[in-house]
Amino acid sequence: MWGVIFSFLEGRRTTDILAGIMGVSMALSSGVAKSLGLYAMHDFGVSEFWMPALIGAFAFPLLCFMGWMMTKFPSPTAADIAARTKRVTLNGQERRRLFVKFMPLLVMLFGANLLLTVQRDIKEDFIVCIIDVSTVSPWAFAYLDSIATIVLLGAFALLSSVGNHLMALCLILIFSAIGMGTIAFLGAEDESFGMPTTAWLFLQTFCIDIAYLSFQTIFFERFIACFKVKGNVGFFIITIDFVGYFGTLALLLFKEFMVPHIEWASFYNSMSVVVGTACCLAFAGSIIYIVKSKYRRMAESRTVAAAVPAIADDAQEPSVLANKEMVALN
Repeated sequence: MWGVIFSFLEGRRTTDILAGIMGVSMALSSGVAKSLGLYAMHDFGVSEFWMPALIGAFAFPLLCFMGWMMTKFPSPTAADIAARTKRVTLNGQERRRLFVKFMPLLVMLFGANLLLTVQRDIKEDFIVCIIDVSTVSPWAFAYLDSIATIVLLGAFALLSSVGNHLMALCLILIFSAIGMGTIAFLGAEDESFGMPTTAWLFLQTFCIDIAYLSFQTIFFERFIACFKVKGNVGFFIITIDFVGYFGTLALLLFKEFMVPHIEWASFYNSMSVVVGTACCLAFAGSIIYIVKSKYRRMAESRTVAAAVPAIADDAQEPSVLANKEMVALN
């Protein structure tokens, strides 16, 4: 669904900020939904079974209205296309060629996003098993996620102001690596660190989402513009979502059937170390690949540009010699 939504936004000079707003709403809505759910159960006596239906009933009309509003977006202008390239839908063979062309980079990024999605899903879906929610206010989730949303909006606004696509890609990967490095540190030092629950929740949300939402919003938008890729962002987002949710399912099956005796808190901290370290390595490798690939393409373009005048001169040279010979005969 997110890939379809993003198709309304991509290919514009304002895509970064529009996608950033849409993306951080995922972080904000997560906390608001948890807080509203706890409030409905504690203050109105709504059962755990009916609580999701009640919250969904309030959200559904807004979803329909916003979906209708997106159909009214104007098409990208000529200036948008010049800055971000025209977006087209690829068939199966074209998607395969695109994947092969950038295979080393996409393997690293798809692998990292698989781990990111799993980490985020476990944190969002099993937070009541990881921490003692009775020690925090029902509205703490909405409050902390609101602060994280404001900081994330500032980060995405900073990235949207970067005109150089290569620089923007590198900054996204650096921010993501810092975030996941923090997650690994928190997982390794959780017991000895003694961090308050609210601070832990904020750091988990912010550090995971700055990486996760970057790839769900602006990374592949800038990647297409940087390398003049023929395609659209939807292909990348749908692919990483499919891989990520498949990974979540596999991990849940592993946890329930292979290591059911391990508590969720210990399991989550151990997973944080592995996921954070692996993502940092993948992001570092991606930076190296992107920079080397971009400069190689620039060098090839300069070589081709330099060869064109030489070919034109070679084509003109026989006619010049013929003219000289005719002048000598006369």
